[in-house]
Amino acid sequence: MTVTWEELGWERVAAGVGRCRLPVWDCTTGLVVGEGAVLMIDAGSSPAEGARLREQARSLTGRRVTHLALTHPHFDHVFGVAAFTDAEVFGAVGVDTVLTRVRDREELRADAVRNGLAETTAQESADRLVPPRHLVSGEWTLDLGGGRQVLLANVGPGHTAHDLAVLVPGDPEVVFCGDLVEESGEPQAGPDAVPSHWPAALDRLLDLGGQDALYVPGHGAVVDAGFVRAQRDALAARFGVSP
Repeated sequence: MTVTWEELGWERVAAGVGRCRLPVWDCTTGLVVGEGAVLMIDAGSSPAEGARLREQARSLTGRRVTHLALTHPHFDHVFGVAAFTDAEVFGAVGVDTVLTRVRDREELRADAVRNGLAETTAQESADRLVPPRHLVSGEWTLDLGGGRQVLLANVGPGHTAHDLAVLVPGDPEVVFCGDLVEESGEPQAGPDAVPSHWPAALDRLLDLGGQDALYVPGHGAVVDAGFVRAQRDALAARFGVSP
């Protein structure tokens, strides 16, 4: 028997589309339900959290998660990927390198510990990372059945060198932005950010969704196009990027 989104602490954004704000880092994960397939967007911050998300998705839909899209390679979004070994995993080109190269995995582990994840959990999560099987260089359309198609778009670089957005057509259209957009705080630009390209990445998000779409940030509340445009202008000013 399925339950409602609200009973499990999820927010229903549109028909068959929801998201959950995870504890501790306020990281967003998303869910898109078709008649034949279920897409999860981002995997949480540990294998245990990923497993909870997987089971919640099954409770909500009555089916297993068949597809997983990773918006970018930061620990709070990818460390749960080991819980989805039976899903088709997608990411932007280059994410596979970050999740397999020893020095990149070590940096992910160290960053998780710096941000408060227990050392044993961070080490287990890093050790169990698996790269996406499907790498998106431009755009990739997923058919989830029942007329529901979802567009995966490599819109970066920006927040990282490997940013993937997810467009869910409908009324309203919904764009999952990853950490290219943040609502609950100023967008974070770490050592792997590409500030000179970040405003252009937000322009691509706006082109994808349009003026009337709902934009789901990597952290914080759902926003509109005006918020994304204002954040784009603020980032351009912050990093000295010309219009």
